[in-house]
Amino acid sequence: MSKVKITETVLRDSHQSLIATRMTIDQMIPILETLDSIGYHSLEAWGGATFDSCLRFLNEDPWQRLRIIRDHVKNTKLQMLFRGQNILGYRHYSDDVVEYFVQKCVANGIDIIRIFDALNDPRNLKTAIDATKREGGHVQAAISYTTGPVYSNKYFAEYAKQLEEMGADSICIKDMSGLLKPYDAYDLVKEIKSRVSLPVQLHTHYTSGLASMTLLKAIEAGVDIVDTAISPMAMGTSQPPTEPLVATLEGTEYDTGLDLNKLDEVCKYFTPLKEKFMADGLLDPKVLKVDINALLYQVPGGMLSNLVSQLKQAGKSDKLLEVLAEVPKVRADSGYPPLVTPSSQIVGTQAVFNIIAGERYKMVTKEFKGLVRGEYGKTPVDIDPEFRKKIIGDEEAITCRPADNIAPELDTLREKAKGYMEQDEDVLSYALFDQVATKFFEWRSAQKYKIDAENADPDSKVHPV
Repeated sequence: MSKVKITETVLRDSHQSLIATRMTIDQMIPILETLDSIGYHSLEAWGGATFDSCLRFLNEDPWQRLRIIRDHVKNTKLQMLFRGQNILGYRHYSDDVVEYFVQKCVANGIDIIRIFDALNDPRNLKTAIDATKREGGHVQAAISYTTGPVYSNKYFAEYAKQLEEMGADSICIKDMSGLLKPYDAYDLVKEIKSRVSLPVQLHTHYTSGLASMTLLKAIEAGVDIVDTAISPMAMGTSQPPTEPLVATLEGTEYDTGLDLNKLDEVCKYFTPLKEKFMADGLLDPKVLKVDINALLYQVPGGMLSNLVSQLKQAGKSDKLLEVLAEVPKVRADSGYPPLVTPSSQIVGTQAVFNIIAGERYKMVTKEFKGLVRGEYGKTPVDIDPEFRKKIIGDEEAITCRPADNIAPELDTLREKAKGYMEQDEDVLSYALFDQVATKFFEWRSAQKYKIDAENADPDSKVHPV
């Protein structure tokens, strides 16, 4: 067994999970070169919700963020999370948009693209995998881990084999809800390693309190790489902490080779930052607690906070336990999808509607109809035809790869966005979040105008108003 490698998540999933992706690039810059010197396998720094959050809340260009990180990180691979045909958005996009997005990810500094599909439908990964290979990036194909009647180690190992045959360079077990138990992780890693000849990485969350134990058993089973977060930004709905795992493995055959003194420098940087997030109300202490509901209801931390928010807005906060009990039922009705973006939001919102309406499926969301119709791909378990008819009526179910029904849209998007574009990548920001991106583009333009006005010659006869 060789050294265990570590991917540090503090620049992406750690703060996505704890503070809704609100860490700014200015808060990252001072520590980037130290992070680069640690010796991590990779830094997970982009993708997921960072793109949306940069545009929507932080007035940052996500592409510029990536370029800045790349400028400071010269030695360590940069990694991102990519939702297959959904890219970083919430619907399926045409193949030409997916291909162009991948091209720009690699061109702007991404080395490893972790590609997953919410339904584990390999058809939804094909375009992104092929595009990443073409651009010379590393394809890490991810298995969305969950539990349910169809899910077994054999199911996941067969899926891993399929991903290997599709061109994956490594496999990730993506346990987004912290459901993977230690001894189950041992067996799962053994099963996957027996079927594929690729490196296997494990990503999990501390939500249920199992994660550090789960990583240790996975390491004993031969997992090659694990995801952790520096301790001030670890645990709760984030990843297990980096330093205790490094200390645990020190002097063993699994020794990471990382220096605890250097990691302490990173820890000391993020400790006051965490205190600031708490003081600002960005970090709710509730998300740092062990939440056994994750195991009982298979609800990821982010999904749980969405449910609480939806019930609060409806004045029905007292219905949370009923909604949590309804989520597994809605999931069963809709073909047992893994609960990860966007399926977690779709299933969760429908469960809220069912409870608030006092009658199941009296009100049905457009997204839930889409899931049942097949707009997101093939569900792991076939949906009962009678239930499908109840939800979508006489509409025809989609059985092909959903993106086969989407015409090329890049040229149309370029035409719509041309008044705002300052860089090629702007069309992709517009493609994913048109209204949010437009607001950002207008803000960016106003900022430049303001700077130009401040720098204008005071003796000039023409002054910007």
